[in-house]
Amino acid sequence: MAAGLGVVAKLGVVARHRVVAGLGMMARQGVVARLGIGAATTLATLLLVAAVLSSSERADEAAGPESPPSLSSPPQDFGNVPYDATYTFVRVRFNSAGRGFGRGFGRGGGPGWAHDYPYADDNFVKILDEITLLEPNTTGTNVIDADSPELHRYPIAYVSEPGGWAPTQAEVDNLVSYLRKGGFLILDDFRGQGEWSRVEAIFNVILPGHRFRTLELEEPIFNSFFQIETLDLPPPTFQQYRPVFLGLHEDDDPEGRLMVIANFNNDIGDYWEYSDLGYFPIDLSNEAYKFGVNYVIYALNR
Repeated sequence: MAAGLGVVAKLGVVARHRVVAGLGMMARQGVVARLGIGAATTLATLLLVAAVLSSSERADEAAGPESPPSLSSPPQDFGNVPYDATYTFVRVRFNSAGRGFGRGFGRGGGPGWAHDYPYADDNFVKILDEITLLEPNTTGTNVIDADSPELHRYPIAYVSEPGGWAPTQAEVDNLVSYLRKGGFLILDDFRGQGEWSRVEAIFNVILPGHRFRTLELEEPIFNSFFQIETLDLPPPTFQQYRPVFLGLHEDDDPEGRLMVIANFNNDIGDYWEYSDLGYFPIDLSNEAYKFGVNYVIYALNR
């Protein structure tokens, strides 16, 4: 693992990009699947780290400083990209308890729905583009209101800090339709019994008769692209909590389509956000990316 990181650190930007391109082709052709567990892990580590580092440097070279919008701005002010039928990362903006949409910006700032935005979103899309044939939209990511019909254009949506959500009736109605028509929600960055009780109550209204179940390693979503070897992904912060993956299945049938996955007592978005800064161990950041990639591939094939 450390050796892989050392190789990446010594490579120049162009050389690293060539490594990523070569390994990406190997992954797409099934070479990784035929390797032993140790070799496959090392290869995946090199690939994931190199992708973030090279993509971040290319973006830094091409982009100048920007003035970010207020988080209470209309969605169009976030630079949302037009719908073009390709996979686009979507973050849901929801009504926060007692705070409306909120204000503020930056790493760690703003209301819960915006935590880790936009860095986590951007970094994740770069990884997805490098290691899959999905060809996601790399020109930008979208922020869409929970009550907007526009959400129905996108099959997968990410919800940060749902424990602070105070849904309006319009948001509930829109998400009932979204999920029943095939939409998939990723709930991330919430913890503790108080936040869990709020999330459970929200989804009792959105999907009455459905209950969250603890997901085990055998769940198809954990084998949709990467073979996840353990669900024991330590949280990057608030490490006094034990992470649990929970899900809501269509028609409350554990064999049915997974409609919602909850990264309870964890925050994979934090790992994505800071993966280009080295705040957290490389291997844990890589594991967090693997979960995200699996979520997307699973949802697009169900």
